[in-house]
Amino acid sequence: MKTAIVGVSGAVGQEFLRVLEQRNFPADELVLFGSSRSAGKEYTFKGKRYIVKELQKNDDFKGVKIAFVSAGAGTSKEFAETITKYGAIMIDNSSAFRMDENVPLVVPEVNPTDAKICPRGIIANPNCSTIQMVVALKPLNDISPITRIHVATYQSASGAGAAAMTELQEQHRQIIQGEDPKVEKFAYQLAFNVIPHIDVFLENGYTKEEMKMHNETRKILHSPVEVSATCVRVPALRAHSEAVWIETARPISVKEAVAALEKADGVVVIDNPAEKKYPMPLFAASTDPVYVGRIRQDIANPNGLSFWCVGDQIRKGAALNAVQIAEYLIKEQAL
Repeated sequence: MKTAIVGVSGAVGQEFLRVLEQRNFPADELVLFGSSRSAGKEYTFKGKRYIVKELQKNDDFKGVKIAFVSAGAGTSKEFAETITKYGAIMIDNSSAFRMDENVPLVVPEVNPTDAKICPRGIIANPNCSTIQMVVALKPLNDISPITRIHVATYQSASGAGAAAMTELQEQHRQIIQGEDPKVEKFAYQLAFNVIPHIDVFLENGYTKEEMKMHNETRKILHSPVEVSATCVRVPALRAHSEAVWIETARPISVKEAVAALEKADGVVVIDNPAEKKYPMPLFAASTDPVYVGRIRQDIANPNGLSFWCVGDQIRKGAALNAVQIAEYLIKEQAL
C-alpha cells in the first residue's frame, strides 16, 4: 500500500514513522513530504532510507492510498484537493476540517464506523485533549448517557510541538544556571509555571482549545452533551492530563465505572490510592493507552462521577489515533 506522510519533520510526523513501523503497518511504499526547508532530509523506515519531497500542487499523490497529514490547518486546506484528487484518503491531524459536516471526526475506540462515510476523501483526527477524554467517556456513556461534562486539562509542552518541548527543557537549564529564560513558544515562561491559556481567546471568554473540546466531543459522541473546559499548559514535557467531572442520566457507581473501563479498548485503569497508584504523565509518555484513575462519586452531584485521565499527546492524541483509523479502514476493506 502506497502511503504518504505530510509534515514528516515535525514531532507528530516523526511519531508517524515510529508508530507505522512498530505496528507493522502495510506500507510497502512510503512517500514523505515537507516544506521547502525540510525537502532533501532523509529518514529511515523499515531499514530503507527515504528522502523528503517538497509538498507541491502536482501529481505526487497519484497511487497513494493513505496520506497522514500533520502540517497545520493552513497547509491542509491549501493542499487537500492535491492530496485527494487521485483517490487517497487524507487523515488530517489539523483543525481544518474537524467541524465540516462532510468530514468524519473519528476516534476508533468510540465511533469507528463514521470513518466509512467520507465524501470528501478526508477524515479528521480530533484535538489531542478531546481524543483521550472521549476514549475514557465511551464506556461510561454506554452505561448511562452523559448529559454534562466539566474538564480541566493539564497539557504538556508537546502539544505546542517539538520546538516547545525543547524550549521547556532549555528554560529549566537557563533558570538553574541563573540565566533569564528565553520565551518564544508560549505567552509566558512555562518552566516552574502553569499558563491557563491555550490557543486564542474568543468572545465568550473561552479559548479556541476549550471550544474544540465542547464541539468535537458532541460530534464524536453524536450527542448534545454540554462540555465546559478550562485548558491549562503545564511544565510536563509529554503526555496530557485531565480532571473530568461527568453527570449521567442515572447514577453510575464506582464499581460499574471501573468494570466498564477495565474492559474498554485503549484504556488502562490505574486506581489504587491506598498504594499511591494513579496515572501520571511521567509514566504515560511514549505509550499507547489512555490511563484512568481517581475514579470516585462526585459528592457535589448525585448523578456525578469524577476521574483523572492521562495520555500521550503525540501518540494517542495524534499519530497513533490516525494510524488506527487507517488500520480500521483496511480491516473493513473500506479503502
